[in-house]
Amino acid sequence: MDRVLDRVLDRLDATLFLQIWQHFDVHDQGHLERQDLEEFFRHMLQKLGLKREEVTEQRVEILREKVLSAFDPKDDQLQIQEVAALLLPEDENFLLLFRRETPLNNSVEFMRIWRNYDQDSSGFISALELKGFLQDLFVQHRKSISADKLDQYTVSMMKMFDKNRDGRLDLEELARILAMKENFLLRFQMDGCSLEDRRRDFEKIFAHYDVSGTGALEGPEVDGFVKDMMELVKPSISGLELDGFRKLLLNHCDLNRDGKIQKNELALCLGIKLS
Repeated sequence: MDRVLDRVLDRLDATLFLQIWQHFDVHDQGHLERQDLEEFFRHMLQKLGLKREEVTEQRVEILREKVLSAFDPKDDQLQIQEVAALLLPEDENFLLLFRRETPLNNSVEFMRIWRNYDQDSSGFISALELKGFLQDLFVQHRKSISADKLDQYTVSMMKMFDKNRDGRLDLEELARILAMKENFLLRFQMDGCSLEDRRRDFEKIFAHYDVSGTGALEGPEVDGFVKDMMELVKPSISGLELDGFRKLLLNHCDLNRDGKIQKNELALCLGIKLS
């Protein structure tokens, strides 16, 4: 590998890698088509500071061979974690990819994390709260990190995901960090179904959010249900909007005022007659 290439690759960090990756993986699918790899490297080298004429076929081919040598020739899709592992230092690679190691498929767990780190109940995750989240993440994965590096990572994550640049993260921004899967409620269409179908779907929905298995939704279980319900009509919701709708739902459905939503209470709210 030539010295110029070595020098520019030293500038590559998790923040820049993700920006470059998202230029190609616009739907956040987590993979890159093999046929797009050359263009990916051309774009990357220019982002790293090389002039167009310095992005030679030879330099692109060096990077292409470096990456493809680690893949099965039959693989047409190159996974982000595998490409990043070949190009980034270990700590930078971890920062970028932790969200794909344990993707969340339940809004209840997401809301549990949200409530835990929104410590002042402001409806936002501040830079300080994000720092606490990242620190706990490194501890959880048994990785050490210096105070300076943690500060640097906090700034990097805020730059990557704070789309409106207000210095804090809202619900949808934290959801992007944690790689939330598709809204569970999108699997169902309650209107136009038979009564039996609606009952069956309701049982599946309630079981999904009743993570504790108590027969009642409470705490983050209510939050997760509210989040997914709201996002059916408004894809982007704020923490403050969620809190407001949560209050309305509890006022309407929590008939015995115990702070929980029993299965029969939710069924009544949704106009479903349980057998």
